[in-house]
Amino acid sequence: MNTTATSAFDLFSQNTNLLWIIVGASLVMFMQAGFAMLETGFVRAKNAAHTMAMNIAVFGTGATAFFLVGYALMFGGYSAKIPGFDWGYDHALGSALVGSGHWVFLWKGGFALTGGKFAASGAVAGYFLYMLAFMDTAATIPTGSMAERWKFKSFVLWGFFCGAIYYPLFGAWTWGGGWLSQLGNSVKLGNGYVDFAGSGVVHAVGGVAALTGAAVIGPRIGKYGKNGKARGIPGHSIAMAGAGTLILFFGWFGFNAASTLQIADGQFALVAANTAIAAALGCVAAMFWVWKRTGKPDPAMIMNGLLAGLVAITASCAFVDPWAAGVIGLIAGIIVVEVVFFVDQKVKIDDPVGAIGVHFANGLWGVLALGIFASGKYGVDALGAGIGWNGTTTHLDSAGSATGVTGVLYGSAGWGQLAAQAIGCLVIIVVMGAISWGFFKLSKVIFKGIRVDSEVEVAGLDVPEMGVLAYPDFAGTHEGLVDESV
Repeated sequence: MNTTATSAFDLFSQNTNLLWIIVGASLVMFMQAGFAMLETGFVRAKNAAHTMAMNIAVFGTGATAFFLVGYALMFGGYSAKIPGFDWGYDHALGSALVGSGHWVFLWKGGFALTGGKFAASGAVAGYFLYMLAFMDTAATIPTGSMAERWKFKSFVLWGFFCGAIYYPLFGAWTWGGGWLSQLGNSVKLGNGYVDFAGSGVVHAVGGVAALTGAAVIGPRIGKYGKNGKARGIPGHSIAMAGAGTLILFFGWFGFNAASTLQIADGQFALVAANTAIAAALGCVAAMFWVWKRTGKPDPAMIMNGLLAGLVAITASCAFVDPWAAGVIGLIAGIIVVEVVFFVDQKVKIDDPVGAIGVHFANGLWGVLALGIFASGKYGVDALGAGIGWNGTTTHLDSAGSATGVTGVLYGSAGWGQLAAQAIGCLVIIVVMGAISWGFFKLSKVIFKGIRVDSEVEVAGLDVPEMGVLAYPDFAGTHEGLVDESV
């Protein structure tokens, strides 16, 4: 074959893979519009400008910190293998041991995409953009659970912290080739912690911050009466929230399908189909479950059920068959309804948008579901290097043959995989939960409280915090339906 023709073909293939990643990144970036509309619709009109501003500003703050610091910390010891643009590993994966100091985080610098392998190139720039979009998703989740009472200056600090330290830490341990991803090497637990597109890395990590942040900041005025009973505080635009949900659904195909990182990997078609199936079953399950519980098919729960299905399938979308995707989504729809009611009425943590149920609870469920339903058909490195997807260890069966990611329904190796997934969940709950709780507690000291004064909260945050009203033509007519003085 003509060498020039071969080189031209290889170059075309490489650039096609990069285009696939950029298209996926663009879809994930567009999800921010969905988050902004969803959260703004679920809050009262007097806080709409403040909530929308947080959803826009969190990209600026988080992305700046991720560019300057976070990306290098997350991927300083490991490099993504994009066919045609591989720049290899910087440590011996096979020798990784828990407790050996192989933690990857704070590895080799590369701040602001400068120096060595971090110098601007097609592979680095494309993968950075894709990972940047994922970071933005995790960072924005607490803006929903803490909406309508969060001081903007405290929120700004969160954006920088999440992009620079919080998200990259767990990301380094997993997608950065760190110790969780190496549990297959170090203690022979399946393929190590596996999370195809981020049920844990993105959603549960952002969700646990939503939980700790809402707990530290406290409930909105008027949310709980003197008898302690929870009361509904209706959002000002269910239609806006619904439009945001559909935008998120659309963007999720970039989130999941493009995580193959190469368009030549036809698995992206199954990934996309599984994504839609789980979303559908999550939506239907939540609709009927809340209908049975309350007598009405609550539109907010229908939306959150669809999102719960998406969150739950994100870890395993490449590793499970379509029937399993449906089961995962169905269970997710039930989980989100029960968790939203439990958090609201029993734990008495005020979460205006249901972020804890959607992202935290179903992020954890998604991580565990992989250890149950993964079929073993996918996850072996095509190059035969003993490295599976995401830098994890390819499992070897008793005959020494490589197998893909396998759950408990498909063989005894699945128990090790489920154990690795459970360890990942525990790290999210305990370690990331403690870090986020500590951050919000420290923020209270720095800013003399992270929530606005009661007078500001009752009047609405738009003018005191932002200097503008979202709806100036209706000023004074949209304070909400709750008597906040009770």
